[in-house]
Amino acid sequence: MELLKIIFMTVLMFFVIVTVHEWGHYYFAKRAGILVREFAIGFGPKLFSYRRNETQFTLRLLPFGGYARMAGEDPELVQITNGQTVALRLSGDEVRKIYLDRLDSRKDVIRGEVSEVDLEDRLLVKLDVDGELQEYRVHRQAMLVAKGKETQIAPRDRQYGSKTVGQRALSIFAGPLMNFILAFVLFALHTQMAGIPLTEPTHLEVGDVMKGMPADEAGVKPGDIIQAVDGKPVGTDANGLIERIQAAQDRPMVWTVKRGEETLDITLTPRSVENEKGGKVGSTIVTYFPSRSASFGETFTVAGQKMVDTTQMIFLGFQQLIQKFSMDDLGGPVRTFEVTGQIAKQGIVKLTQWAGILSLYLGIFNLLPIPALDGSRLIFLGVEALRGRPVDPNREGLVHFIGFAMLFLLMIAVTYNDILRLIG
Repeated sequence: MELLKIIFMTVLMFFVIVTVHEWGHYYFAKRAGILVREFAIGFGPKLFSYRRNETQFTLRLLPFGGYARMAGEDPELVQITNGQTVALRLSGDEVRKIYLDRLDSRKDVIRGEVSEVDLEDRLLVKLDVDGELQEYRVHRQAMLVAKGKETQIAPRDRQYGSKTVGQRALSIFAGPLMNFILAFVLFALHTQMAGIPLTEPTHLEVGDVMKGMPADEAGVKPGDIIQAVDGKPVGTDANGLIERIQAAQDRPMVWTVKRGEETLDITLTPRSVENEKGGKVGSTIVTYFPSRSASFGETFTVAGQKMVDTTQMIFLGFQQLIQKFSMDDLGGPVRTFEVTGQIAKQGIVKLTQWAGILSLYLGIFNLLPIPALDGSRLIFLGVEALRGRPVDPNREGLVHFIGFAMLFLLMIAVTYNDILRLIG
């Protein structure tokens, strides 16, 4: 049951972060009058889908993000050409459905050969019906039906490209913006749950414990309070304890720890780790500061400071990655799920803080000027604003396609590296 709870909390966290991001795109696109064809969480085959208010809401198999597909961003998949035979279903004097297949089985329809069709501007279709040319008005929400699938038409004023640069930029920026807002809310919740640390520490605690390392093998658990080592009290000096562990390489040492109401003596032997000096036990040592409840005002102040500090940490990580690139420094979905699962074991307080960090990271990462990401699309909109005319859609589409392909290949490589690390 505990494992299922951790898996549920981990999946729920990613679902919320991605949904909030895509909801930002969806909401502001709808506010601008853009037809949002699909709101999807995940990629790949559909697991669940329903239609509401012109939009298909879809849950897909691979939980690696999502998208809000707006009309006009991509070429329409269903098109009608002159000379094609179709069937029309009318409601009043307007066409509500245009059938492109199984024409003989359609009931209460008008069949004919298309002589002219305009589903973007004039919204009309002209048919040659038994040698007589007839013109029909098309409803703004008419459906094209082919292969059992209905696709709503998108008049030009419902398409992404018809909106002002500001409206389009807001619909793109809204995704990262929602992640920033979510991160602030999560940091505020974490502050309320964890409180504000006082200035004087009280003891040392065991943080994370690495599997297969001496602390794990000896039975040390996260949350254990370290009272003494080899009979000598450790106080609250974490650095002093780390130095004692390094100096005790390959020599057994006895930790006296408090676990709940129990006091235990645990023997473990620090050992060397490749490329690092001194002995290691494979656990983090945390200086514990007691905390007090945060006031309403303090909650917002601390949450804001956490936003600033985490942002600086994220950009420092980007800088270090650029200066010294290594595949081992990158973490894909596998490693992210692994780390999230470890943090989920520590409880909802730690997971809330971690979710805030991931939400902020997703918002910042999406604003990087990398093709296929929101930041790259905003740059193209900025160029359009300066030039007074848009960049050739084919060229922009090619740039985003290449960027998406490169990101996809990088994700495959990083995921492969993560799997090798896990099974190794």
